[in-house]
Amino acid sequence: MATFCLTKVTIQCILFISLYGNILYTTGEYDMGMIKGVLKKGLETSLRMAGGYVRELEKLPRGSLVKKNIKGHEYYYLLFRKNGKVKFIYKGKVSENEIKKYKDAKKCRAKYRKLLSKVKKQIRFFRNSLRGRELL
Repeated sequence: MATFCLTKVTIQCILFISLYGNILYTTGEYDMGMIKGVLKKGLETSLRMAGGYVRELEKLPRGSLVKKNIKGHEYYYLLFRKNGKVKFIYKGKVSENEIKKYKDAKKCRAKYRKLLSKVKKQIRFFRNSLRGRELL
């Protein structure tokens, strides 16, 4: 069974749809147009957020620094993937500022990838909800 995490806004939308849908269904005034509108708005917001996360990921420097000790000296290499293969590019001795820049980029990359994963799950949820059958 697949699990996914919903944001506070998504949960509020679902609760609103559930509550409003139950009230209207019991009174005989069931309006799928409004519910679908809320779902479409949620989908649009999630797509916009996903685009923003992708743009932020593209701004970050590629790869991460790896320190190697060779004959008692420290040397740095830039590690990244290219066409499915791991590549090392020799950087030599690196300043503390550049090391900090790559450490920060690594943390940001992890954060944005996690957020992007959550938003993609929300997008699947909204698309599946919009594709569902309407009650008569």
